[in-house]
Amino acid sequence: MRFRHQDGSAVHLAYCTNVHPAEDLDGVLAQLRDYAAPVRERLGVARLGVGLWLSRPVADTLIADPTQVVRLRDALTGHGLEVVTLNAFPYRSFHDEGASKLRVYHPDWTTPERLHYTLDVARLLAALLPADVTSGTVSTLPLAWRTPWTPEQASAARRRLDELAEGLAVIASSTGRVIRVGFEPEPGCVVETTAQAAEHLSGLDPSLMGVCLDACHLAVQFEKPEQALDRLDAARLPVVKLQASCALQADHPAEPAVRDALRAFDEPRFIHQTRERDQWPGADDLGGALAGELDGGSPWRVHFHVPLHAAPAPPLASTQDVLGGTLRALLGGPVARTHHVEVETYTWQALPEDRRPRTPADLAEGIAHELAWARERLIDLGLKEETP
Repeated sequence: MRFRHQDGSAVHLAYCTNVHPAEDLDGVLAQLRDYAAPVRERLGVARLGVGLWLSRPVADTLIADPTQVVRLRDALTGHGLEVVTLNAFPYRSFHDEGASKLRVYHPDWTTPERLHYTLDVARLLAALLPADVTSGTVSTLPLAWRTPWTPEQASAARRRLDELAEGLAVIASSTGRVIRVGFEPEPGCVVETTAQAAEHLSGLDPSLMGVCLDACHLAVQFEKPEQALDRLDAARLPVVKLQASCALQADHPAEPAVRDALRAFDEPRFIHQTRERDQWPGADDLGGALAGELDGGSPWRVHFHVPLHAAPAPPLASTQDVLGGTLRALLGGPVARTHHVEVETYTWQALPEDRRPRTPADLAEGIAHELAWARERLIDLGLKEETP
């Protein structure tokens, strides 16, 4: 969906397809047919934005055979979908169970594999952008998991970022489309906060690189949206994309009933970094927090993306207010401070059993409700929805 900000610029709203597992192109095409198209129909819109996740194997297929890019582009058009942003944080096997939860951070930005993958998906995005759109965004991990992180690794990562800038400049000059990469601060990583983004990512070319701000991650770190954006502005780090997401919140985590409720969210697939207000450091996973790594004397926030429109039942809550504040800070003023908003609730199938969608139709319905919630917030901020 597209909106017009009061400054005259276009703002794109999409949902991220990393909620759907797919390790080959046929799987991606099935996602578009079975989920994205029904979501669009439920919203009653002629055009829906999707933030595609293309795993390394899918990117390989598309890079090797341009006819497959045409096939994907035709499928998007046929289903009334458009792409202006890609999620290149997970490299592959994002939804696999039984592997290390830290696998999503590998390969990291010290490696040529991460550089080549990111440039490949940037090239693909340039080919997939709608005809009337000249810029796109790609989100990626915030350099690496924080341990180990040696001076040698930091130097290697900086070299990769220099190479990334060179590659993005080539894409812009050869295609006429500017693709910007946003590094996504996340708890537990080298870049956890906007202050660390300013420290580790300073000096990047703001026309090609910046930050992908995830509202769930911002909330887990107990950052305030306006202050966070001021830090990024001071460091000349643009917010190239907002991932609209809500974290899990427990106001009284020491209470037995609250701990029982939290245990239902402690699952084996994804890592759920947990932070306690006024206590540092936090716990790298919810299970560790429940086992005593946090004392529970202050509220907890958990890196578990819960649906935007539906907070968990008491005694738990969500950080919907932080997301609302982030949207206001970015889009409620006279100038839009980002132009891509991507709903990213990839944990629908990891929710407690009684909240998990049972069928593809249930999942499409839930995603449509999230997008409707986001659309209402944008309209409340004065943005005008556009129709094709």
